[in-house]
Amino acid sequence: MPVAHVNGGHLHYQIDGPANAPALVLSNSLCTHFTMWDGQMPELRKHFRVLRYDTRGHGQSEVTPGPYSFEQLGRDVLALADETDLSTFSFCGLSMGGITGMWLGIHAGKRLHKLVLCSTGAKIGNDEIWDARIETVRKGGTKSIAAGTMERWFTSRFRESSPETVERVKKMVESTSTEGFVACCEALREADFRESISAIRTPTLVISGTHDSGTSPADGKLLAKQIAGSRYVELDAAHLCNIEQQDRFTHEVSDFLRASSVNAAS
Repeated sequence: MPVAHVNGGHLHYQIDGPANAPALVLSNSLCTHFTMWDGQMPELRKHFRVLRYDTRGHGQSEVTPGPYSFEQLGRDVLALADETDLSTFSFCGLSMGGITGMWLGIHAGKRLHKLVLCSTGAKIGNDEIWDARIETVRKGGTKSIAAGTMERWFTSRFRESSPETVERVKKMVESTSTEGFVACCEALREADFRESISAIRTPTLVISGTHDSGTSPADGKLLAKQIAGSRYVELDAAHLCNIEQQDRFTHEVSDFLRASSVNAAS
């Protein structure tokens, strides 16, 4: 799979779908890589030129020295889009990827057709939460948080019914670089777009999971309230709602992206 040297680092990416289709960029959550979107690909690649990439410090992308910032992660996307000849595109990001999407919506809205913000918030957690996770992973690596992360990311119902899927995601967490995790946690700790998300003018869909303890429906509703004309959808899932409610999530995202802008923002 291709790797691009952009913005001072190497980013691992993959492109699927017709060359002449509208472009869509997918951005992963903390402690995952772009295969977290595998369940969406059969549908999305029918209609879009889909660019997936591993966020800096994750998967097979380079672990450059931290701390990172969301300006840096957002400029990674813009540079990768330039490298792959995507002058404009829609963007869908989950959790950390959603905050990257907010930065793009605020600072590079002219590049965006539509924006999908999933399981995310304008401000996620607080300094104490992020400092504790950083300290835990520095001491024990990402394997030390993998089991607890699965409990937050999926409902008990899903963990019982789909153990193989949960195990696959757990392995993503365990394989995440300690340095990459810490650098992105430092970016998340500092990110606060509560006062600036109202500047987003791109047609936006916000998706939350009813049972998400980390980025709650209240966080999603705040985004939808402050982004003019946005649409809010809530799924019966925890944090990784694109996996737990794969079919409904894919349907909502595909329909929103394919609708006219006027209808999409209503």
